[in-house]
Amino acid sequence: MSRHRVEVLIQPRPGLLDPEGKVVHHALDSLGFPGIEEVRVGRAIHLEVDAADAEEARRQVDRMCRRLLANPVTEDYEIRIRAETEEERR
Repeated sequence: MSRHRVEVLIQPRPGLLDPEGKVVHHALDSLGFPGIEEVRVGRAIHLEVDAADAEEARRQVDRMCRRLLANPVTEDYEIRIRAETEEERR
């Protein structure tokens, strides 16, 4: 087993209402940042997962997303496995 650092990026599906995105878009415009066409607000979840390899870590996190971390009806998610640097391995 080895430890894998995983980042899950979750966003509202395209075409669905994103009230937080609308609020941020309006606020940016009010603060003098014109020209922004769309803002989508999502979230990032960072995990450290013990697994045999990166692909097993991805499968575990995918199951987590489908069961708890993301709403499959209204959200899309992307799983990123972060490669360890030499310094982190020491």
